[in-house]
Amino acid sequence: MKKTRPITLQNSPLQYAPENELGVVFLFSHVAKKLRFKVEKIRPQFPDCIAYRRSGNIEKKVRIEFEFKSSNFKAHRHDPQDCDCIVCWHHDWPEAPKKLEIIELKRYFGVGVKIWIQPAIKDQWFHLDENDKLNWALSKQVTPGDLLLMYRCVPEKSISEIFRFTGELDRGDAQWRDGKCYFGKIERVCNLDSPIFLDDLRNHRILKTSYFVRRNMQGNLLVSEYWSYLYEMIIQRNPKVKKALRQYAPELI
Repeated sequence: MKKTRPITLQNSPLQYAPENELGVVFLFSHVAKKLRFKVEKIRPQFPDCIAYRRSGNIEKKVRIEFEFKSSNFKAHRHDPQDCDCIVCWHHDWPEAPKKLEIIELKRYFGVGVKIWIQPAIKDQWFHLDENDKLNWALSKQVTPGDLLLMYRCVPEKSISEIFRFTGELDRGDAQWRDGKCYFGKIERVCNLDSPIFLDDLRNHRILKTSYFVRRNMQGNLLVSEYWSYLYEMIIQRNPKVKKALRQYAPELI
């Protein structure tokens, strides 16, 4: 018996989040009208769908390719010149050609935001001190609305600020190391006057066993499954931020 299952969807004819392209096609059929598409053909060859969308006093032809992940378009070696739009469940291709419209269906079916611990080395701290909005290196799995617990690395080793991801991902040169990275716009949600230190996490009965504590908070860390414990610790120490974090209460996401 499986120990996990996909995310339960809200306001959806499909009980759980799709796990393949067929699920994407099924869900698209239930939002096509809302997105002002009139589907003319669904077919086995590329592109998968021919539709028309109203634009002013005319209807414009739109060639649509269905993918579970947007990056599959590249993996399948499709030609962007023969397509106008990718409909996917998860958009994980920030460097997609600008001419391609990307429709990420998860945004239409109440999928909760994800929670990340986002490291900041000492040379980057001044950005957090001086700016409420900035660009930051992120995981390519992040989606708009995700919550970022900013972790100040050694010597402080604490979560002191909380931001959220607000914009689309892009790919460019990393500023703190050689090579490329994904980055996007983030904005401040609140500051923690009483930070959460790594030692606090190591002493917590549950969090001390988490993978991110065991790996010493290295990397972009997806911590959604532990959010209820982190949230409780944050609110207990910083009751003033409860209002700012209201929409991120564990029972709501």
